[in-house]
Amino acid sequence: MHIGVTGATGFVGMKLIDVALRRGHEIVAFTRQPGRTIPGCEMRRFSLDAAPNIDGCEALAHLAGETVAGIWTSKKKRDIVESRVLGTRRLVEAIRAARVKPEVLVSGSAVGFYGDRGEEELTESSAPGGGFLAETVKAWEAEARRAPEVRLVLLRTAMVLGRKGGALAAMEPVFKMGLGGLLGNGRQWMPWIHLEDLASLILFAIENMDISGALNASAPWPARNAEFTKSLAGALRRPAFFRVPAWALKAALGGFSAELLESKRVMPAVATEHGFGFRFSELAPALADLCGAGAAQ
Repeated sequence: MHIGVTGATGFVGMKLIDVALRRGHEIVAFTRQPGRTIPGCEMRRFSLDAAPNIDGCEALAHLAGETVAGIWTSKKKRDIVESRVLGTRRLVEAIRAARVKPEVLVSGSAVGFYGDRGEEELTESSAPGGGFLAETVKAWEAEARRAPEVRLVLLRTAMVLGRKGGALAAMEPVFKMGLGGLLGNGRQWMPWIHLEDLASLILFAIENMDISGALNASAPWPARNAEFTKSLAGALRRPAFFRVPAWALKAALGGFSAELLESKRVMPAVATEHGFGFRFSELAPALADLCGAGAAQ
């Protein structure tokens, strides 16, 4: 199958392309970086200013978007929203204009859709929450829903764990120095997914014609922050005695602190119902694979 991937040079995009090529798919890689090449891929331009050329793409995996990590200045928040809403709008314009439309669009989304929900179990049928990220995701998904005549999958992705990128790349050096610890009271639920499972789930959604609508890309066993802290420290064989109070996170990170302190007990109901097999369903084995003894560094 010819699969177009936006955000192709990003953390998730590169992994998806690697897995897809090994499975025999042909990839059109869309990027905003002129001159960038990816072995085995046809390179095309992606821009917020014009619709991309999607000719020949039988499926689209739309993964482009500004990272939410970092201090949420006014400009940062604007970039987070515009990169998602405008990027998706341009892709939908391309689908609308295409003479032969792709069969499926797997459009990036996020578990931020659900907001801070405490102990509530959240499935794809749960109502949206409130806050900056929830409102951003709702606008993001609304743009994707405008895509005509395609099967649409809204990929609500949890914290992605992988080597050399994502949340783990930021946390691992801190924990290796023995400075890791709880965030706030440590009781908040942290949905997560191993990068390998995420790439496989995207291809599963592309290939499985029965899947449409929201799809939670999260492992079956979300972890509380306290469990995550203990598991990561154990995988790295380091102590984790420290605790960062909620007020300190808010003072240092502003609005982004909500991403670390809010509780989202997200369950992958649709993936489970359709028989997707998670290679890493529990946190400790996932972290052992990524940063424990014998893991590639």
